[in-house]
Amino acid sequence: QVQLVESGGGLVQPGGSLGLSCEASGSISNIWVMGWYRQAPGKQRELVTDRTRGGRTNYADSVRGRFTISRDNTKVYLQMNSLKPEDTAVYYCYAGFLRGSPVWGQGTQVTVSS
Repeated sequence: QVQLVESGGGLVQPGGSLGLSCEASGSISNIWVMGWYRQAPGKQRELVTDRTRGGRTNYADSVRGRFTISRDNTKVYLQMNSLKPEDTAVYYCYAGFLRGSPVWGQGTQVTVSS
């Protein structure tokens, strides 16, 4: 089993920046992709970005050019710049596998407000 622990999150002003991190432990050799989802109140959970073991990345249109994902072994980072109020959400780290269900972090609140 893989466990994910997130850190970061908080309150930032519009236009500001914030970084999130996530560390995996356990059966880490089975991880194929790591990334971030987010869920805002009243909205569906959506993929923000992810990165495969081979380095391929994917970004939601809403964050492309503002957010950057990076991955170092079993750690994944999300650098968020030019934050907007609509970025306010709970952000969940996840790890995906070639088989089986993904594993989720505990979630961390990001609030963008003046």
